[in-house]
Amino acid sequence: MMVVPKSIKNLIEAFERLPGIGPKTAARLTFYLLHVPEAEVEALAEAVERLKKDTVTCQTCFNVAESDPCEICSSSQRNRAVLAVVESPLDVLALERAGFRGLYHVLQGVIDPLNNIGPEELRIKELLHRFAPSASAVKEIILATNPSVEGEATAMFIKRNLKSRISNLKTPIKMTRLARGLPVGGDLEYADDVTLGKALEGRTEY
Repeated sequence: MMVVPKSIKNLIEAFERLPGIGPKTAARLTFYLLHVPEAEVEALAEAVERLKKDTVTCQTCFNVAESDPCEICSSSQRNRAVLAVVESPLDVLALERAGFRGLYHVLQGVIDPLNNIGPEELRIKELLHRFAPSASAVKEIILATNPSVEGEATAMFIKRNLKSRISNLKTPIKMTRLARGLPVGGDLEYADDVTLGKALEGRTEY
């Protein structure tokens, strides 16, 4: 039986604790790092160390940033009339890549009773506070949670709670949901029933 050095075993176990990393991938990453130049390993170690030290949570949108308020919330170049409500900072990255240039509100999760996550564990209360009378320039709220059971339940909860609050504002605000349907380049024969049904519901004039 091969005796694995403790330092290698510790790093493999550390990688295994990361989401999506199994034992084989953890071992491959560890042995890859073992054979790269020491400068690269030191650069990686420094990047990991600085990850916590150099990041904060923006207290306006609750995205991960280097300053509070974050660069997006404080930018005069953003469209302040549109606010996208998303589940996580990863969703912010996805919308930024897609060209969205409005503002964000990161919920830090979804309502998930099976995992004991209720509305009070999310940043929903802070979202409601962003719509105090005469305090918001937002004209559209995009409920951009994922089209999962939990994402839908979270969007419905937010809609119910926001409706009464925004109805009291001087300027009307509309709520929208991200469209769902067939991906670009997809074939009808491979689409599942729910996706195809949503594509039919969301059809547009051509």
